[in-house]
Amino acid sequence: MEGNDDQHSGEQTIKRKRANKNRDKTEISDEVSEDIKLEIPPDWKEPGITREDNPHGLLEESSFATLFPKYREKYINECWPLIKKALQDHFITATLDLIEGSMKVSTTRKTFDPYMIIRSRDFIKLISRGVPYDQAVKILQDDVYCDVIKLSKGTNKARFVKRRQRLVGPEGSTLKALELLSECYVLVQGRTVSAMGPHRGLKQVRKVVQDTMDNIHPIYNIKTMMIKRELLKDDKLSQEDWDRFLPKFNKKNLSKRKKPHVIRKVKEYTPFPPSQPPSKMDKEIESGEYFLKEDERKDKHKTNKVDKQKEAKQRREEKRNKIYIPPIDDEIKSQSVDNDSKKSIDIVKLKHKINISSKKKMGGNLNPGSGKISKKMGGNVNPSSGKISKKSKKMKISK
Repeated sequence: MEGNDDQHSGEQTIKRKRANKNRDKTEISDEVSEDIKLEIPPDWKEPGITREDNPHGLLEESSFATLFPKYREKYINECWPLIKKALQDHFITATLDLIEGSMKVSTTRKTFDPYMIIRSRDFIKLISRGVPYDQAVKILQDDVYCDVIKLSKGTNKARFVKRRQRLVGPEGSTLKALELLSECYVLVQGRTVSAMGPHRGLKQVRKVVQDTMDNIHPIYNIKTMMIKRELLKDDKLSQEDWDRFLPKFNKKNLSKRKKPHVIRKVKEYTPFPPSQPPSKMDKEIESGEYFLKEDERKDKHKTNKVDKQKEAKQRREEKRNKIYIPPIDDEIKSQSVDNDSKKSIDIVKLKHKINISSKKKMGGNLNPGSGKISKKMGGNVNPSSGKISKKSKKMKISK
């Protein structure tokens, strides 16, 4: 009986401990939920790292190096004292190698901020990508970040240049609008786009750049960013879905060609393999050449060869003789047709004139040589024949 009581009391203690653990978990979860409900003030900034936070410094040395193009060598050489001084304030050493065209940054024993080497790496990267010193030095601040976006070139160089210029806009207006909306500094240089600013703005800039190189005009994304900026000002819409306010742009297929140039015909599937092509022996058996003697087969090949040579010779001669065949001139044909038509027209006119002249009443002029009446009769007297009577005026001329 005593053993059973001990066992019962042990079970009760285990249950009590479990209940206490569960109660502690619920209290912790309640505390966490209360912490989650807390809101961060809008003007609050995270305090930076000081020497007191890391008095012993770093144990190992870290270094980063980057290359820069030839056209940036003069500017970097002029600004190098300023770059070196800005990094020395954070206990970072910098070295410049003009022969190899590289810059290197490394930590020292006095460096207390472990993330400063990453910011120094971004600093020299921005300098090498064409960002001026006055703007690039801001990356050493705690609330500024950077992103170097590579532009996908593709195969067509003209298309790449056109889309990159579309990102800049006329007189840099599109780039300026993107900077104002994202609160970032944006620089387009060569095949990269360098951006500096907060995390949210860098994310927006990357999306706009990638969509622009994928043939989506940046004005669509800028319009969406403007609407979102206005919606952020309204506290009532902060927890609602914004899809009903955002514009929806559908892609338009502007190509007129609906069908492909070459339509591939898919053959019907058959489980049986294709028939084997006939061999040389099979072809000889079909033509009967296989059963001929060797001499007869050679004679047949020779005659076939001679016939082919004759046909080829005849074709070559016809091709040569084409040069000596006189071409049919179209102008000569047209002239002969025009002459024939003119002659026929002249005959018709002549007949018409004769018919008209026969119907008219004509006067009688005498020809001085023959004494006959001419076609034009006006009633004049010939001195050799004397006067003409009135009846002669009424005489008709025979055809």
